[in-house]
Amino acid sequence: MPEMAYVGNMNQANIRLALSALALFTPAAANAADGDGPAITPYADIRYRLELVDQDGLPEDATASTIRVRVGVKTDEFHGFSAVVEGEAIMRLGPRDFNDTVNGKIAFPVVADPSDVLLNQAYVKWRPDQAFEVTAGRQAVNLDNQRWIGSVGWRQNDQTLDVARVTLRPVKNASLDYLYAWRVNRVFGPDSPQGIWHDTEIHGARAGYAIPGLGAVSAYGYWLDIPAAPASSSQTIGARIVGEQALGKGLRLLYVGEYARQRDRAANPLNFALDYLMLEPGIAHGGLSVKAGYERLEGNGSAALQTPLATLHAFNGWADKFLVTPANGLRDLYLDAGYKIGGGPLKGLALRGMWHDFNSTLGSVNYGSEWDAQASYPLNKRVTALVKFAHYDASAFATDTTKAWFSIEAKF
Repeated sequence: MPEMAYVGNMNQANIRLALSALALFTPAAANAADGDGPAITPYADIRYRLELVDQDGLPEDATASTIRVRVGVKTDEFHGFSAVVEGEAIMRLGPRDFNDTVNGKIAFPVVADPSDVLLNQAYVKWRPDQAFEVTAGRQAVNLDNQRWIGSVGWRQNDQTLDVARVTLRPVKNASLDYLYAWRVNRVFGPDSPQGIWHDTEIHGARAGYAIPGLGAVSAYGYWLDIPAAPASSSQTIGARIVGEQALGKGLRLLYVGEYARQRDRAANPLNFALDYLMLEPGIAHGGLSVKAGYERLEGNGSAALQTPLATLHAFNGWADKFLVTPANGLRDLYLDAGYKIGGGPLKGLALRGMWHDFNSTLGSVNYGSEWDAQASYPLNKRVTALVKFAHYDASAFATDTTKAWFSIEAKF
C-alpha cells in the first residue's frame, strides 16, 4: 500500500477532535485579520531517521528509514484563551525491513515507528491569571524527568493524553498540578492493537517548590486504571529533589534523589506493594558533567514496579531492553558523562556516554550490561544532526542487541 494511503486511516474520532479544535480558530482568524484577535503562528518540525538493529535470536537485522513531518498552528492569548492544533505524517523511505509493530514482519527486530497520518495535539488553554491555567484536549504531557508521565519524544510518534489539566502557581517558586486523562495515544499508532488505551481513568497530582540554596522539590501521586492493560493499573506516591551546589573554582556538585511506593489498583490481577529508589550524584565544570546513578525498581518474583506512561527510552539503556520491568525487579547501576563545547567552530557539539550494569532486586540475578554513546551538533539555528549507538551485552536476560541511529531534524 502506498505510504500516503495512510491518510485514509485517520479515524473518525481524530477527525472530530481536529474539526472541533479548528473551529476555535475561525473567529480568531477573522478577528486577527481585522487586528482585533490573537496572532496565529504556524510551525513545523521535520525529522529524518535511519535506525539499524542487530538482535540475537532473530533471523534478520532491521533497517528503518523514516521521516516525520509535523505541522501545527498556535495562537497568542486572547482574553486568556489560546489553542494549539498539530498534525503529523510518518512515512517510510525505502524497504520495509523492520517490524513496525503493525506490518507483521516478526523476523525483524522492532522499530516502533509505523507509517501513519494523525492528529498529534489539539487543545485549548485558558489562563485568566498568571497564577491559574486550565488546558483540555489532546496534549503531550511531560512531568519532572518523565519517569512516570512523558511524551516519548524519541520515537517518531509522540505519546499523548486526552486530558484535562489544572495548574496553580499560588506563590513564587511553587506550583500545583492536577490532571485527569481518559485516553492514552501510544507511540504504536491507532492501527496497532496496543496503540490506544481507551476508557482510562488516570489521575495525577503534583506539588513542586523551588527552595533557594537547595533545589527543586516535588511530591506526586499517580492513580492509573487502564482497562486495556490491567497489569499496568497502579497507584504511586513519591517525592523527588533535584539541585546543585557551588564547590568553588567553577566546580558544581549535582544531586538527584527520588523515592516512591507503588501498589496495585483497580483490575490489576496481581497484589503488590513495591518501592522505587533513584540516587544520582555528580559533578560539573563548564561544559563537562560526570554522574553516577543507582535506580531500583523493586520486584517480588510475580510482579514488579512499572512505569507504563513514562518516556521509557530515557531510562535503563537506549537499547530498550527494560521497557517492562522484569518480575524479579531491576537494579540499574550506571555512569553518565557528557561534554558540550561552548565556543569555536564546533560550538554546540554535545557528546554523551553511558555505561549500565543491570541486576535483579530479587535473587541478585545478573541481567547484563550496556554501553551507550551519542553526539549531536547544531548545523545552524534550525537544523540539528545526531548520531547514537547502544550495545546491550546479555547475561541472564534478553539477548545481545546492537542499535545505531542517524537523524537530522529541522524546526521552523
